[in-house]
Amino acid sequence: MVIGACGPRQHRACSLTWGVCMSEALWDRTHPFVIPVTASARHVDGYGHVSTHNYVQWMIDCAFAHSASLGLDEVTCKTMARGMAAISFDVQLLGSAYQGDALEVATWIVDPDGRVRLARQFQIRHPESGRTLARGHFKFVCTNLDTGKAVRMPQIFKETYVMVSEPVISE
Repeated sequence: MVIGACGPRQHRACSLTWGVCMSEALWDRTHPFVIPVTASARHVDGYGHVSTHNYVQWMIDCAFAHSASLGLDEVTCKTMARGMAAISFDVQLLGSAYQGDALEVATWIVDPDGRVRLARQFQIRHPESGRTLARGHFKFVCTNLDTGKAVRMPQIFKETYVMVSEPVISE
């Protein structure tokens, strides 16, 4: 279930199919692409809160959903034998989520070089409280899916994976 993305002309808030994308002032960047997730019993560890690896998985799920929304779904990428492979990631865990919590996971493309690399920024929020629970920054390299080797981005990647957001300045 994809919530959607704030459009370039909808600066401070946008209405979406599954809910409301909270004011962009609550996001780290403008124009977030957002998916909803709900923490279930399978996400909870022995300490009673969502286990760390789920935050990373939700970020990856958000990246795939964003790519698909841009026309670069897994089938298309497999047909071209090209994809963006994560080469490093940094995640800061800032708060805990619990079973039943409805969360929003956002992503933005940042730092595309138009050749081989790009990065994604992520933010996971608890919309009811407005708290940010996690932030992530992943670096990707374009990869030949048949060989696993880094390759130049095909033209469609260069045209699609562009940065359309800006950091939000808190007032």
